[in-house]
Amino acid sequence: MGSLLKDVYSVSFYNTLGKVFKAVVPSFKTDLLKQHIYTPAFETMELKQRMRHTSVVLHGLLPKDYRQQVEAIKNAIVFIRENGIHENGLAFMFLPDFIEVYGLDDYEISVDALEFITQFVSCEFAVRPFLIKYGERFLKQMIKWSKHKSAAVRRLASEGSRPRLPWAMAVPFIKQSPEKVLPILEQLKNDPSDSVRRSVANSLNDIAKDRPEIVLEIAKKWKGISKETDAVIKHGSRTLLKKGHGDILKHFGLDSTHIHLSNFNLKSPKVKIGGDLSFDFNISNSDVSLQKVRLEYAIFYRQKNGNLSKKVFKISERDYAANASENIRKVHRFVLITTRTFYVGEHQLSVIVNGEEKAITTFELVD
Repeated sequence: MGSLLKDVYSVSFYNTLGKVFKAVVPSFKTDLLKQHIYTPAFETMELKQRMRHTSVVLHGLLPKDYRQQVEAIKNAIVFIRENGIHENGLAFMFLPDFIEVYGLDDYEISVDALEFITQFVSCEFAVRPFLIKYGERFLKQMIKWSKHKSAAVRRLASEGSRPRLPWAMAVPFIKQSPEKVLPILEQLKNDPSDSVRRSVANSLNDIAKDRPEIVLEIAKKWKGISKETDAVIKHGSRTLLKKGHGDILKHFGLDSTHIHLSNFNLKSPKVKIGGDLSFDFNISNSDVSLQKVRLEYAIFYRQKNGNLSKKVFKISERDYAANASENIRKVHRFVLITTRTFYVGEHQLSVIVNGEEKAITTFELVD
């Protein structure tokens, strides 16, 4: 069995951490670091609990003054880089957490710290409490960060301000008024960094879930600026495309009028949990001109209460020549995963062409 994610907080990591802080803060007590980390509760702590626990322990071992604590953290990062230390980067997520926990009332020092630390380990989760506490003031700082020379800082501006950042603290005023983050996205829409552009797309996709009209307007405005920006628009529209949103389908030239599905064949009407659902179908373009075709399928999963919950999966998106046809074969695996519980009983499968559900059938999931 592979190691658990929380095991990034290992004996090796804390040995390294102790050496690093001893090097930059000579009075640092490495023996107390281990003593305070390895409490009886440590083994039962999950990843985020260990992260917070590390922040708390470090705080107790550094100088009392917050400015000096931040200086020690900065010096530690410099030392790590200069000495080529290669511990798991995820474990250092406790550094942004430290700023979140102990720096919320020290605005200027913390803004500087976040800007510095995010160039070592991402701070998108740590900025959320600052957005909540300082509102428009901190948002203006993030707009300023969107023009920073470092791609990591620019990404912090877009990722940290996402209306629905996964696993992060909600920021009500941004979720309610997502147009407030548009200056950041506008600045970064054609950024030279792929990771920054992906973050812009993710923010657009968040906005689309509450305010699709904003994303549609942006898609029209940004269309054709560059191939990179077109890709941002497409990725940022993925939820709307999966939902078959009419205006966004039209924007991307996805019309199912002349696209026909036939010979839909479910090869396994009964599927075991852990097994495969196999199906195929024919797709054809009856138009006299080339047509763009987006193919998807949906599984309607049976829930504990007996209701069905739809999840859409993309097959392909490409051009079909006039009168072209093709047989499409697909396998969907019902492999057990931690994020989904399977319930036996009747499920449904549908095939979606350019946002339109063209065929649907049932199958049974069995033990």
